[in-house]
Amino acid sequence: MKKFLVLLVVLMGSFMAGCSSEEGEAKGQGKGDAGNNGDQLILDLSIPEPEDAKFGLTATAFKEELEALTDNKMTVKIHGNNSLGGEREVFELMGLGSVDMAIQSAGPMGNWVPEFNIFDLPFLFDNTDHVYSVLDGSIGEELNEKFETATNVKILGWVENGFVATTSNNIINRVEDVKKMKIRVQENEIQIDTWKAYGAEPTPMAWTEVFTGLQQGVIDGHSNSAATIKSSKIYEVQDYVAEIEDRFSAAPISISTATFDRLTEEQQNAVLKAAEVAEVKGREFNKQKVEEALEFLKSEGITITSPDKESFKASAESVYTKWAPKLGEELIDKIRNTSY
Repeated sequence: MKKFLVLLVVLMGSFMAGCSSEEGEAKGQGKGDAGNNGDQLILDLSIPEPEDAKFGLTATAFKEELEALTDNKMTVKIHGNNSLGGEREVFELMGLGSVDMAIQSAGPMGNWVPEFNIFDLPFLFDNTDHVYSVLDGSIGEELNEKFETATNVKILGWVENGFVATTSNNIINRVEDVKKMKIRVQENEIQIDTWKAYGAEPTPMAWTEVFTGLQQGVIDGHSNSAATIKSSKIYEVQDYVAEIEDRFSAAPISISTATFDRLTEEQQNAVLKAAEVAEVKGREFNKQKVEEALEFLKSEGITITSPDKESFKASAESVYTKWAPKLGEELIDKIRNTSY
């Protein structure tokens, strides 16, 4: 009987210890509790580029600042090269709470908030200071709120791909030089209308097909950031780069509201502050990458021109005639009149 009682006490003690252990593990599973129990909270962060490109450097800056602010209790795992999905898919997954964060282009955002299509209008912005004044001011705040309401994705800050340049087989100095040119565009009506207005022949094409399309002569050129022109080795199949800069490609630092709402107030503040730092550094990284890319392209024998922008602007008026009523003439005027 004594042996039986001793065995019973041992078994009961083991059972209670197991329950206590399971309870402790359960408390550590909630994302909002992770910083409170000594565990490190890891957020997944998607980028469309390699980690050594501008968005990867921006993500690393965010990661380092977040770790410093939280005494290493919070960090991010960076997933490069769209490994978690394409940009539109990642926005959708964040809306569902399946992906925590992303730094990627604003291109798909017009699918949920049509006003974001304004960024495809030609020559809407004078320079990067003009863009920052819009994105960092009341206009940007209003658009951010609309996007969060529509998608459950919160915008924490804005970085960029920057103004686009155009690669080609022939030199481009004026709008007449792109007449009949087969130019690759995204599947975007404004981009199509813009290049038709210039006199070119726009061809919608997936990015994955562009290099081969240029190599085989299916298209004669495309528009992109100089940094991307370098990293994607477009210089191997094109001889000219024209800095037309008719379109600015913005890129948000964003987080799923499901993820953000699970964080404690202290953790939320850390995320917001880390994003402020990453925004400043991200803009600097893009500028550096563009400058490095232009120097590299020159060293590869690529001819870089600064075309007469006024000739392109004059041809683009028909685009505004069609799209301003759809996107909002008042908003376009507010953007154009934003001081910087």
